[in-house]
Amino acid sequence: MKHQELSALEFSFNQLIETLLNKKEESEQFTVKLSSEYSQFTRFNHAKVRQTGTVADGWAELTLIQNQRSAFRLIPFTGDREVDWQVAYKALQELREEIPLLPLDPYLVLPSGTNTSREIHAGNLLLEEAVVPTVLELVNELDFTGIYAGGVVVKAYADSSGQKHWFATDSFTLDYSIFTTEEQAVKGTFAGSHWYQEAYTAKIDEAKKQLKLLSRPVKQLPRGNYKTYFAPAAVADLLSMLSWGGVSEADLQQGNSALAALSRQEKLLSPTFHLKENFHQGLVPRFNEWGEMAAPELPIITNGILVNTLINSRTAKEYQKTANGANTAESLRAPELSPGNLEFTRILSNLDTGLYVSNLHYLNWSDRPTGRITGMTRYACFWVEDGEIVAPIENLRFDDSLYRFWGENLVDLTDFQEFIPDVGTYEGRQLGGSMVPGMLVEDFTYTL
Repeated sequence: MKHQELSALEFSFNQLIETLLNKKEESEQFTVKLSSEYSQFTRFNHAKVRQTGTVADGWAELTLIQNQRSAFRLIPFTGDREVDWQVAYKALQELREEIPLLPLDPYLVLPSGTNTSREIHAGNLLLEEAVVPTVLELVNELDFTGIYAGGVVVKAYADSSGQKHWFATDSFTLDYSIFTTEEQAVKGTFAGSHWYQEAYTAKIDEAKKQLKLLSRPVKQLPRGNYKTYFAPAAVADLLSMLSWGGVSEADLQQGNSALAALSRQEKLLSPTFHLKENFHQGLVPRFNEWGEMAAPELPIITNGILVNTLINSRTAKEYQKTANGANTAESLRAPELSPGNLEFTRILSNLDTGLYVSNLHYLNWSDRPTGRITGMTRYACFWVEDGEIVAPIENLRFDDSLYRFWGENLVDLTDFQEFIPDVGTYEGRQLGGSMVPGMLVEDFTYTL
């Protein structure tokens, strides 16, 4: 999307808000949330293009609030003022008819304040015609499968109290797998706002090294406890569980949080474990669904102690807490896990004998009150002996508590971090991801 097209989209959004302000009744309040994108999607299979094209999409969520009640409609947003206003006005009329029929909402969050922000993050992405040759040049002889998604994503918010936010960013993700003839695979992601060819080459070179290791005979391991190194992608998967019944204040209040024992200080994590929300990189908007701005940084776990939970205004109203700009789900939006001291060149020697786990999948809570997580190993996981990779392994199911692997059994975290992007595309390209190190853990429990 060209700069003038992006500016025109912003102008059209502002016009829609001005018209709504002029048309709203005195007793009414409203909010409008915008999601828009212009993205190129290219799917690869067997190192060939299977599908490619561009998508221009936009929708707005109009919420009408009156007499402690609210209702919303999702409407398309084209950037054409006349078209968008006709659709919005029809939705407004429908909402006016619907609201009197709804029950009162005692914890309804009303628009307030006059926060404004405007962030535009210009990147340096591959030209549309350059994506295919650039991606395939290094993998054209491999069984390479994946999807490239790149372009501009826009998030915006405005309401009847005067709050207004505009966030636009250029970004891309390349989510790929490379398979062996024995159907073993190496999985990787490459993402950012600038395409760096050297970094992409390094990613593919590392994948090729792992492919050679995957050609060795597979080793079957009995269930038991093994010293394990988790690569950053696997750490990001484990960390994502905290967005599902972990760091949410509402979950804590309702008895659904896996960190309840941590909040009561009945248990502690390792003093080397530091988790925070970090919006400084500008990968996701700081404003939430009510137009409230989160702090640029919010410590969550410091030295193994829970120092903050994520609290949105609805939860704050219900439980008499102070909101800190969390979203409606009170989930992590820009998590960063601090690095440790383990150098990349010493990962295998410090592991000595045990498992090297590159990826995980099928994660779930197996016993939330005790923080137990279950899941499976997946893609490029190896058995290591005396600091040398010996063989790939069959997939294993694990079941262990975060109070163990982030607590007394955490040996160290790597001195480097990787950005693991959110590659979801349901209803639109997702933004953000996790900044995480790898980690070395003693006696991680594999159940079958």
